[in-house]
Amino acid sequence: MPSDMPSLKSSHMETASHPLKAEIAATAARMVVEEGLDYGPAKRRAIRHLGLPSRAAMPGNAEIEDAVLEYIGIFCAETQPVELAALRQLALRWMERLVQFRPHLSAAVWRGTATRLSDIHIELFCDDSKSAEIYLIDLKLDYEPRTVTGLRGDAVDTLSVHDFCTGLDEMVGVHLLVYDHDDLRGAIRPDAKGRPQRGDLKALRRLVLGTVE
Repeated sequence: MPSDMPSLKSSHMETASHPLKAEIAATAARMVVEEGLDYGPAKRRAIRHLGLPSRAAMPGNAEIEDAVLEYIGIFCAETQPVELAALRQLALRWMERLVQFRPHLSAAVWRGTATRLSDIHIELFCDDSKSAEIYLIDLKLDYEPRTVTGLRGDAVDTLSVHDFCTGLDEMVGVHLLVYDHDDLRGAIRPDAKGRPQRGDLKALRRLVLGTVE
């Protein structure tokens, strides 16, 4: 289970020796929080915003995440925890509906960096790659099929829907990334800091409800 505010010490030590990277990370973090950009586009836009060459040394995603958490702690300390809780409640509802597909929550809502501008990303590990889509059709839910970059950098089918988030009083994007069941083993490996990169239904319930199963 990830901490919502992981330690920033290692990232600060690294960026302290690379002040330009730190500036890029801080600028990108502001764009992530205030505009809802993903890390990649935020980094590229930060480079342009700072007037730097496109080949400038870029901070890694871990450095961006630490900068995002720092920005949230300074500018959004009162609002972000409430918004995150609302998004996790909605994610929990979807994962309970999709339990047969081994759902795992990932990205900002899992990592604890989400704001009201963030979408929900749920990864499904299916025995039949078409079963999740058939399930949405049977429920008569409108969805948009897309293709995004997956776990290993290859294309993965994604089913995108919108659902009303009561806690935010607005519609939120919910993206269902459809993987094969065999992909689950690689998906549960921790990141470089030993933190889970995604969480299953049981882990999300612990975060939302404080329960132990």
